[in-house]
Amino acid sequence: MHPQPNRRTTHAYGSPKYLLVYDRWGTAGRPVVLLHGLQYDRTMWWPVAADLADACTAIAVDLPGHGDSAPRDDYCTDRLTHDLAMLISRLDLRRAPILVGHGEAARVAERFAEKYATHAVIAVAGARLDEVPEAYRQFAVARPDPELAGAYRQRLPRQTTTPGQVDLGDCFPHLRDPAAFATLLKSVR
Repeated sequence: MHPQPNRRTTHAYGSPKYLLVYDRWGTAGRPVVLLHGLQYDRTMWWPVAADLADACTAIAVDLPGHGDSAPRDDYCTDRLTHDLAMLISRLDLRRAPILVGHGEAARVAERFAEKYATHAVIAVAGARLDEVPEAYRQFAVARPDPELAGAYRQRLPRQTTTPGQVDLGDCFPHLRDPAAFATLLKSVR
């Protein structure tokens, strides 16, 4: 039996001061950009992204100051959405992405959709980790940093409803059942 090739590749984009680190799965199909909530990182999307790879191009980004992405002096939402747009443009995906925002990152996805071509915005909540099966809890490990959280919350726009937004107020649906969540994303028209 031959080992399976690695389906996830890790990349970095930007200058050292504005470095964004992301993982990518798949090379074809509708692009899906996955944004973690505050105090998490891109690894929270690994289970669902692996299920998306057969039909979509999944991109899980570490937001600035999280995971392997560089911290910033200012967490301006306009700068962040611009950096995301440049990263997405650089990937030459050829189709408008679905943006999935977890927790506060849903507001970043909404702001992105106001300025750039977006197929859909999907917002998910994540307050009740006890509903996530034990095997997937390792992907939702919060790394509390009150200063970082405060800096983001100070700069995030208020929650609004964007045309085409689907709000899944469900807690960690992408970790409770990654395959079902991937199927839902694949069906977004």
